[in-house]
Amino acid sequence: MQIGVPREIKNHEYRVGLVPDAVRGLVTVGHTVTVETGAGAGIGFSDEDYAAAGARIGRDAETTFRSAELIVKVKEPQPEECRRLTRDQVLFTYLHLAADRAQAEALMASGCTAIAYETVVAPDGSLPLLTPMSEVAGRMAVQIGAQYGTKAFGGRGVLLGGVPGVAPARVVIIGGGVSGTHAAEIAVGLRAEVTVLDRSVPRLRELDLQFGGRARILFSTPQTIETALTGADLLIGAVLIPGAAAPRVVTRAMLRRMGAGAVAVDIAIDQGGCLETSRPTSHADPTYVEEGVIHYCVTNMPGAVPRTSTFALNNVTVPYVHELAARGWKDATARDPGLHAGLNIVGGRIVHPAVEHALL
Repeated sequence: MQIGVPREIKNHEYRVGLVPDAVRGLVTVGHTVTVETGAGAGIGFSDEDYAAAGARIGRDAETTFRSAELIVKVKEPQPEECRRLTRDQVLFTYLHLAADRAQAEALMASGCTAIAYETVVAPDGSLPLLTPMSEVAGRMAVQIGAQYGTKAFGGRGVLLGGVPGVAPARVVIIGGGVSGTHAAEIAVGLRAEVTVLDRSVPRLRELDLQFGGRARILFSTPQTIETALTGADLLIGAVLIPGAAAPRVVTRAMLRRMGAGAVAVDIAIDQGGCLETSRPTSHADPTYVEEGVIHYCVTNMPGAVPRTSTFALNNVTVPYVHELAARGWKDATARDPGLHAGLNIVGGRIVHPAVEHALL
């Protein structure tokens, strides 16, 4: 199969769909891989590295797209990329369509088959292609919150872990899934006072065992969220409903209770955000202030650590790329119900139920 790997063009996005080792593996079994010139530069891979792995180097995006039957990316296609897609092509990447009607309409108009990393399901019900980036985003959220909580960045000037004789910062994490759990691990490790809220009682029991009293584990209701946020220094929104728009669980009034100089990091922003006050931002202009609270709502958080993120993503995506390339999307998705769940758009129609519910 002809596989294309374009250079990512989203703001400050340096990840790449395939690393040279992944290219080598695909070429070895007979596939042709075209990598756009400069696609790997942001993580330290040159065109020569890709050529040595057996890739053809596409001189520009147009060449790379036109040569491909299967296009492997990281982030959702930007408008100019959507216009390059055709009905004979398969797109394999993150899409997050529930919060992006314009992209969904552009992909439908292209006629391509669009498979979203974030809705592929493993046999145990987990989301294997979303998990590594959720891990990265969860760990980053605490790091980012600590940075913007300093006075130089407009925050209160509170050290996350405090010092002997001075209380640590109060961190509230809404959502106890992958990203929320990784955020909690880092925050607890830095000796912050951590509260995690979730609506799944079985998950709360697991978190309670995992943290062994080092974090408060609470059932999430509007009242418990409001109480936890009163005077909190850092809020991390980590709510996820696979394929669907994130519910707005934090109202403006709740947020106001944090007070001026607090920080809110909304990991759920790819799916629309879980704070009433959230709106997408970029790495070039990452924050804004609402109700005195610094908001960080960057839609491609893991792009800030592209080398770690690219390798973590390739670890899980490459086996699926091999299946799609070897069998074609129809046979591959028919054989694997979990990969079939990744189908978001086919033949100009939205085919994923959660995405359809969000947009239609």
